[in-house]
Amino acid sequence: MRNKEIARAIAHLSKDKKLAPYIKDKMLKFDKPSYDVYEGLLSSIVSQQLSVKAAATIYSRFLELFDDGYPDPSILLKLETPILRSAGLSNQKSGYVKNVATYFTEHNIFDETWTSQSDNQIIKQLTEIKGVGRWTVEMILMFTLGRLDVMPLGDLGIQQAMADIYNLTSTKKDLQKEMLELSLQWSPYRTVACRYLWSYKDEPSSEGSL
Repeated sequence: MRNKEIARAIAHLSKDKKLAPYIKDKMLKFDKPSYDVYEGLLSSIVSQQLSVKAAATIYSRFLELFDDGYPDPSILLKLETPILRSAGLSNQKSGYVKNVATYFTEHNIFDETWTSQSDNQIIKQLTEIKGVGRWTVEMILMFTLGRLDVMPLGDLGIQQAMADIYNLTSTKKDLQKEMLELSLQWSPYRTVACRYLWSYKDEPSSEGSL
């Protein structure tokens, strides 16, 4: 079912004459969503402001701190900062991953049925966690939950790609307004469009506000 939906998305996006050349002959891999929002948030926080390769290395070291390779929240909350730093996390990120573990434990949402909530509802809830901002939750919506119509206007890579492809010269809020207007033609497949925009910039942006 998902493969058919992706195929429909590509056909729809290819109607955009400026985007179409970057879709043609480009084979992207669309992984099946894990729906593990807790783990996805930890991965996103660890990966902030790092290259894809560096982020993968540090997150792998982080997971090695747990016997079964899964960041059990009860164990994570007991790990002292020096141990987390030994895996490559900064003091700030060490605090943020613990904030996630605390929030999920206190609100008992590990088994939350996220499919019943809208994008905005999820953004509102998860940004209550200190260290988790809109961009981070948008990545969760796109990659962990597999939402197909997410448009991360604050993502640097998306901004640069759209500025190049569509000759946008505005900055800040004006740029984001233009991006939003342009992206409406891609709906309901803006997530897929962003995958191609990231591909245009070689790799997903590792920047953005927490």
